[in-house]
Amino acid sequence: MEETAKIGSMIEYWIRHNEEHGKSCMEWAATAKASGNEELSRSLVRIYLESKRLKRLLEAAKKASS
Repeated sequence: MEETAKIGSMIEYWIRHNEEHGKSCMEWAATAKASGNEELSRSLVRIYLESKRLKRLLEAAKKASS
């Protein structure tokens, strides 16, 4: 049971870390767009959206670890 609790803690860390990366992607997407690189901006926005999907998966895993 101790290992499951450790996994739960790691998942919490991954959720926070993922959110930080998502926020960073959106900031860089704005920078890329401002510099005229629309393709890069769209790619970074897609990464951000995927990070939201990953967060849902991580939350489901966290629930399963409880």
